[in-house]
Parts: sequence; C-alpha cells; structure tokens
Amino acid sequence: MGSEGETTAQGDFSKKANPGKATVLALGKAFPHQLVMQEFLVDGYFKNTNCDDPDLKQKLARLCKTTTVKTRYVVMSEEILKKYPELAIEGLPTVKQRLDICNKAVTQMAIEASQSCIKSWGKPSSDITHLVYVSSSEARLPGGDLYLARGLGLSPEVRRVMLYFMGCSGGVAGLRVAKDIAENNPGSRVLLATSETTIIGFKPPSANRPYDLVGVALFGDGAGAMIIGSDPIPGIERPLFELHTAIQHFLPDTEKTIDGRFTEEGISFKLGRDLPQIIEDNVQGFCDKLMGAAGFSDKYNEMFWAVHPGGPAILNRLEKRLDLLPDKLNASRRALMDYGNASSNTIVYVLEYMIEESLKMKKEEKEDSQWGLILAFGPGITFEGILARNLLA
Repeated sequence: MGSEGETTAQGDFSKKANPGKATVLALGKAFPHQLVMQEFLVDGYFKNTNCDDPDLKQKLARLCKTTTVKTRYVVMSEEILKKYPELAIEGLPTVKQRLDICNKAVTQMAIEASQSCIKSWGKPSSDITHLVYVSSSEARLPGGDLYLARGLGLSPEVRRVMLYFMGCSGGVAGLRVAKDIAENNPGSRVLLATSETTIIGFKPPSANRPYDLVGVALFGDGAGAMIIGSDPIPGIERPLFELHTAIQHFLPDTEKTIDGRFTEEGISFKLGRDLPQIIEDNVQGFCDKLMGAAGFSDKYNEMFWAVHPGGPAILNRLEKRLDLLPDKLNASRRALMDYGNASSNTIVYVLEYMIEESLKMKKEEKEDSQWGLILAFGPGITFEGILARNLLA
C-alpha cells in the first residue's frame, strides 16, 4: 500500500478530486442567538447562579484568561433560568428539564446549519441520500436524526446514522463514517450534521466540582454541517477537500481520563490533568501512521493542520511535539477564540477558516499546503484522523 499510496498522493497535484474518493462539497454552521463575551462572562455567570464565592469567582476569572476564548454562543439565557430556576441550584434532579431544552435547541441549530450548507452546495435537499447526525447533547427515541430529516423535508427513505456521546472527536468520527458511506455508495450525497449545547451539563459554581469552571470558561454551543460525496459534478459541485485516508485509534487504560456520566443533574464531566500530556505522547505516532498510508514521512510543516481545539494546552503540546511553525495551527486557534470548544461542531469552523486562509494565499499568489491532517481527540482516549487534500490550495 505504501508505494501505491505514494504515487496517488504525491504524484497527483491537480485540483481535481481523484475518482471514487470522498470529497467535502460544502460547509455550513449555525449558532444560538446568545453571544457571550469572555470579558463579561464571570460576572454574568455568578449573578445568574446567585453565587458570591470570591475564591471561585477569582478562579474562573483566571481560567477565562488562559483559555484564549474571546466570544462564544450559548443556548442558556436569563429567560431560560427564569423559567427553570432549578438549573442553578445544586443537587436537584433536572435531567428532564435539560433534555426538554436541549432536544429542541440542537434540532433547530442542526436544521439551520444544514440549510446553510445545502444552500452553499447549490443542489436540492432531495439529492441527499444519507444522513449522519452527531450530538452529545440530547437523548431521546426516536433520535435527533429523524427530527433533523423531518425538519429539512428529506425523503423518508434517506438512510440515517446517529452517533451519540462521542464528545470532541464526534465531528471527525462523523466525517470518517460519511467518507465510508460516500465511497461505497456511488452517486450518494451524505449530509453530516453536528449539534451541541452545554445546557446538558450546566451547573452552578461549586467548590466540590472544580472542573465545572473549566467547562464554563471553555465550551460553547452551535451546529455544523457538511455535504460529502464522491465524483463531484463538474460545473455544478465545487469540491473543497478530498478525504484520502481515515483511521481511528483508542489508547488502552485511558477510559477514566475523559469521564462523562449522565446523572439526574445532567451530564457531569471530569478531565484528567494528564490529558494534554497523553495526547502529546501519542500524537506523533498516530500522525505518522496516517501520513504513511499515502507515502508521506515526517514532513509536518509541509502539511496543513485542521485540529479540533480541545483547549490551548492541547494545541501547544501538539505544536511543540511536532515542531510546527507558529502559523500551522492558526485555523484551530481562531476557531477556539471565536467559538470556544463547541465539541463535535468545532472541526467545521476550523475547516471554514482553512478555506478562508487558502483563498487569501491564492489571492496573494503564495504557496499553500495542499495535503494535511484533520484531527480530533475524544473520550477513550480516542484519536480520530483523516489525511486530506485541500482542493483550493
């Protein structure tokens, strides 16, 4: 596979997609109406939760500065807290109330992101043959995939796949599944939709749950969407990225490092302090395996990097381990700054910034990296990676 892959990857630098290979044909995103400025978050959060603990307030203020986040969108609002004041009281069983809010919110955002994506694609929604839906923010039967399909007016025969509770790696996992579907069903067009809201895990500040403050300082809400298909129609579809190779890997005995539990108070998360170090220790081997599938070696700075920004520490560790140039993670850092860590959605925002930067490079007649990696890390600890080709570079 090595020599054959090398010919395919390194020998074909045309802007056309390779026959049969899945491509990303369009992107879309959507957000709730509530925009949170990081500089005003601390006072607003403590006011809304009726807490006046100065130590916790000071800790959250420090965390807000270290996350590098500037703005985020959230479903939570003063109106919701007035209607459901129990969400701001520790120890009350509120999972029903949370799901009532979350199920409706994630469906609406997923519909809006998908509509934006379909509009950008330029073809009718009736041409969508498959739907892959990703969320860690809802729980119901039937699932959000059906409500999304109905909201978009998709055919009752659309073939649906639902990925629940995959956390931050969910977006790239969904892209991997969509790639497999597209390449094994000629003529298919797959809609991948992700949608997340932090209300499922919203908690008042508490000294008993120090990690919750990290979530308050870092995570955001929103939705993302992509259309994936092979053999783009010339003059009608404009392929953005070719998805060459996709792999997944979990690290044994790390199940507790990202620990999420569904409780009567919603989802509770605990992240191990060693998470950035574990990712740093294993990311190079994972990337080498992914790049080796197409005959690449350790030419990290000749690649583009679309990395899910789990947090600044993870990006910094990856940059250090692979000795990346400072601009290689620009798209990831911009997405983190503008939207926070929006879980599975964030990779869509990163790819949008990648496209923006590619078009800017082309306008300035500068060379851009054509080959690169799309990466995310999630519970397990699970590594998701796709070797891709930027068809706009």
